[in-house]
Amino acid sequence: MFFKSQEGKEKIISLYNQKLKELNIEYSEKLVETKFGATNVIITGDTKQPPLLLIHGTGGCAPLILESFPNFASKYCVFAVDVLAQPNKSAENRLDMKSLEYGKWLIEIIIKLRLKDVTLVGFSFGGFISLKALEFNETPIKHVFLIAPVYIVNGNPLLNLWKMFIPLKKFIKTNNQKHIKKVMSVLFSDYDDFALAFMSNTFQHCNMDFSPLPVISKDSAKNIKTPISIFAADKDIMFPGKKMIKRASKIFPSLKEVVLIKNSKHVPSATDNVMVQNKILN
Repeated sequence: MFFKSQEGKEKIISLYNQKLKELNIEYSEKLVETKFGATNVIITGDTKQPPLLLIHGTGGCAPLILESFPNFASKYCVFAVDVLAQPNKSAENRLDMKSLEYGKWLIEIIIKLRLKDVTLVGFSFGGFISLKALEFNETPIKHVFLIAPVYIVNGNPLLNLWKMFIPLKKFIKTNNQKHIKKVMSVLFSDYDDFALAFMSNTFQHCNMDFSPLPVISKDSAKNIKTPISIFAADKDIMFPGKKMIKRASKIFPSLKEVVLIKNSKHVPSATDNVMVQNKILN
């Protein structure tokens, strides 16, 4: 199971609902039944507008990524997806990262929602899911925007172990805030009290997956025809920006644009998110 206890799950869902309420937006929630598990989707914006699917990263949820990009609903009907086996309202089934399961799951959601010409925006692990969807079936997808995505390059494993995973394990063991703050300061360009509370609860109450992250093969990448735009983070120790741009430029024939977000850690600042959002909207 993903949640360690019912009490832990309730704490996280309560934070989820708090954030959703704070967004102060008109929305509907839809539970999409897929063969991989029931998936919660938050829908906002005019349904007559073209569809944009917003996919959050590890340890995230739909309300948090909607908060990062509040203006997509001005031009799109936004579908913010709660990723399976994450701190949110979707099923707790963890899919196999080495297979195409995450891609099949996302395409099934797109089909069940009857969407076509979809703009996909994936942050971090959401970028991995977006690329898996392209590998599986790119027909319903018009353009993919990847923000600090997983699956193109990985950072130095020793550096990640030292700066991230050791403090994280210490936090899980002791629940001492100083350890989680260390992790947050490595991951986030800036963060608020809510992000700290949400991440703390996630790592305390959820069984997170720490298995090694795969990278896409050259052969798979060269078969993708859909336009791809990448926003890579300059100071991202997990998925280093310059290294990512270098490999992406070599392996993706459909790469349309790359942007290196200067001085950004893995999670961009609010200001950088506005820049990313404006580029996508334009």
